[in-house]
Amino acid sequence: MDAMHTLPQLFAQLGLPSEPPAIDAFVSAHRPLANDVALYRAPFWTPAQRSFLKEEIIEDADWAAAIEELNARLH
Repeated sequence: MDAMHTLPQLFAQLGLPSEPPAIDAFVSAHRPLANDVALYRAPFWTPAQRSFLKEEIIEDADWAAAIEELNARLH
């Protein structure tokens, strides 16, 4: 089993720039996300990104910690 993934690895998996300044810029551009909006339902994801995020959270998979970190930064 793989170790837990990092936020930069999550961004790379989503096909987004994964350098810390790019992650900070993404967060700044998209926050605050309304408290009643699940991360995967945010309007800025592509269908593929949305599906990946939803599946990984539901399965509490190796990506869950990084997704939760992103969720916390966006809310």
